[in-house]
Amino acid sequence: MKKALTIAGSDSSGGAGIQADIKTMMANGVYAMSVVTALTAQNTTGVSAILNATPEFLSQELDSIFTDIFPDAVKIGMVSESGLIRVIAEKLGQYKAANIVVDPVMVATSGARLISENAVEVLKNELFPLADLLTPNIPETEVLTGMQIKSAEDMIEAARRVSEKYNCAVLCKGGHKLNDANDLLYENGSYRWFEGKRIDNPNTHGTGCTLSSAIASNLAKGFSMEESVNRAKDYISGALAAMLDLGRGSGPMDHGFAIKNSYTEEAENL
Repeated sequence: MKKALTIAGSDSSGGAGIQADIKTMMANGVYAMSVVTALTAQNTTGVSAILNATPEFLSQELDSIFTDIFPDAVKIGMVSESGLIRVIAEKLGQYKAANIVVDPVMVATSGARLISENAVEVLKNELFPLADLLTPNIPETEVLTGMQIKSAEDMIEAARRVSEKYNCAVLCKGGHKLNDANDLLYENGSYRWFEGKRIDNPNTHGTGCTLSSAIASNLAKGFSMEESVNRAKDYISGALAAMLDLGRGSGPMDHGFAIKNSYTEEAENL
């Protein structure tokens, strides 16, 4: 069985972070492992508290994984402190990790900055050069390039700049009123648009975490970058189309929409 590792924060409500990553990896047929960068107290209405791991503990988590069950792919999500980012970069280099997908969680859907300027610089200088794929949304791509993105052509140019600077593939995610549901993959000097299905579902908590984890899962299984993105987009469309409706805010998706067997049946259906 192929193995995938998520390095990210914990979402106590289960819709995003390592919980979404683990569900996604399992649903996509790989063995999931997790290294927790932070604990969060959150639900569908927002985050009320964050408790970061220490660099020393994070280092021990990573050593425990890589010296025993070596992952075939690594997904990196929320890491908000410079010291933690440096530890991750050091350990990924030390163990020569492969198929690294970085979801640079810097700007919330609301537009709020989630990471300090100093930590952004450490991300860019130490972690991005190790990545096989970066998956920024439009506000994050604007932070990385310093340019405003107002058209499809702007997305292509911004993705080209990021790809060439960090020598990796870039999936610039549409949305934020521009190219909604359409994502742009820029790889090795060429690009491809992935048109998503427009699904009228307000419950989109954890979509970024889920997409990057699905891509990592497919890379772990040996699919190409392009096919991994294609399969991940199909998976997230199915998870949204299942129309799960939980919580009072922007709720989670149904990560297990395609898993149906005797163990998933509810009592009244048996």
